[in-house]
Amino acid sequence: MKPFIIILSMFFVGHLTAQSRYETGMQKGLEQFGAAKSAEDMTAVSAFFERIGDAEKDKWLPYYYAAQTNILVGWMNPKADKDKLAEKTRELIDKAEAIEKNSEIYCLRQMVAVQQMTVDPMTRWQSYGAEANKALENAKKADPNNPRIYMLDGQTLMNTPEAFGGGKAVAKKLFEKSIELYGTFKPVSPLHPNWGKDQAEKLLAACQ
Repeated sequence: MKPFIIILSMFFVGHLTAQSRYETGMQKGLEQFGAAKSAEDMTAVSAFFERIGDAEKDKWLPYYYAAQTNILVGWMNPKADKDKLAEKTRELIDKAEAIEKNSEIYCLRQMVAVQQMTVDPMTRWQSYGAEANKALENAKKADPNNPRIYMLDGQTLMNTPEAFGGGKAVAKKLFEKSIELYGTFKPVSPLHPNWGKDQAEKLLAACQ
């Protein structure tokens, strides 16, 4: 019996050590994310999270953050090839989704579709706009209380002409709902997504 207990103890110690390394790495990545000031910084953060994802085969969060930061590279660098970045982002999203399908990942799909649409809105709004809307529909089905859904939806509609169902009045209601949900939202862990409240508040103020 004693050898079994020893082996079992070693297993648990090894598991806890691996989990500790993972959490330490993720915390470091999130700190680098918060400190990133340029597209180059954000590219490095994305690569850092991707390496964690490649090492942790059963964790979706590293790929989630790798994809999110890669999307931000496209906004931080006006000269960036958004289609090329989107190809990489989608690859990362696919890896995250292969581990777990959830509302947060669907939100990323909306974000990358919107970014590609901005390359040429006049010719792309129909295809990428539909893709973005579908992603948010899936996000709502997965978790209708995710405040990021309504913030992202409002952000898109705020920049959509009223003739096409957009405008500040429509967006304002979505931002208000987003902020209301942020009031009760609690991330699953300190490593899970917990962003967007400040952004939603600023966007709501811009609608007044």
